[in-house]
Amino acid sequence: MMWGNQTFNSVFILLGIFDYSPTHTFLFCLVQGIFVVAFMGNIAMVLLIYLDMQLHTPMYFLLSQLSLMDLMLICTTVPKMAFNYLSGRKSISLAGCGTQIFFYVSLLGAECFLLAVMAYDRYVAICHPLRYAILMNPKHCAFMTVASWTLGFLDGIIVLAAALSFSYCRSLEIHHFFCDVSALLPLSCTDTSAFERLLFICCVVMLIFPVSVIIISYAHVLQAVIYMGSGKSRRKAFTTCSSHLSVVVLYYGAAMFMYMRPASNHTPDEDKFVSAFYTILTPMLNPLIYSLRNKEVSRALVKLLKKGKLI
Repeated sequence: MMWGNQTFNSVFILLGIFDYSPTHTFLFCLVQGIFVVAFMGNIAMVLLIYLDMQLHTPMYFLLSQLSLMDLMLICTTVPKMAFNYLSGRKSISLAGCGTQIFFYVSLLGAECFLLAVMAYDRYVAICHPLRYAILMNPKHCAFMTVASWTLGFLDGIIVLAAALSFSYCRSLEIHHFFCDVSALLPLSCTDTSAFERLLFICCVVMLIFPVSVIIISYAHVLQAVIYMGSGKSRRKAFTTCSSHLSVVVLYYGAAMFMYMRPASNHTPDEDKFVSAFYTILTPMLNPLIYSLRNKEVSRALVKLLKKGKLI
């Protein structure tokens, strides 16, 4: 399928999620507040883990990578949405649309695999504590992290290349607040059924496989926690794992609802709401969940604030 000449010069129109009514203006301000909290929270988490030597462990290294992904994800969509709303312009160039698609898909995919790696880390720490230093040594940890980023970027390249193989000769109005592939497909004047099958296969790989790893890991973790003799050890293991599980449920639940349903079941308003949840709200909740429920992170934050290193 060839890209139509008209599309090369196209400027897409993002219809957005807000109008200029008082209610929507308030909601827009609320979203910007969430963006600021998410932006500052994830930057603080990355800096905190980098600056505090006691947090230089595989678990916190992986957490810093999760915060970095969340930071990049929210910066991929919200600034452009805010600029369009405040300027009154709803346009986005072909290059801008392609950039959003690439980073959005890549970061979602990378985060899927990273959450599976984090579950495996907790499995090794709780079920095989004596072998933890060997199984999760810096070399292995770095390899799994790089693999998560690489697989995510490969997914982004595949989806972007497929999306750019279509010509778009219908209305160029995208019923979304950013360039999402599912919102872009209805604008194509060519058959997208093969691409929809490819997208479904990518979703199976990027969602089902990591979820299976997480379920298996935590099934073993739960069994190990039940047989722990010390109540203090059980509470510590439960607190650490429940924080990660909270993030997993929020993230995978919304992503599966969005991408594992048939295209015929999608509605623009529903897609915008679900996308806003895991591209705006989840990046804000992740650092809060880990910082509020983790004594080591809270201790490190207070320590660095007192020293004036993190302000």
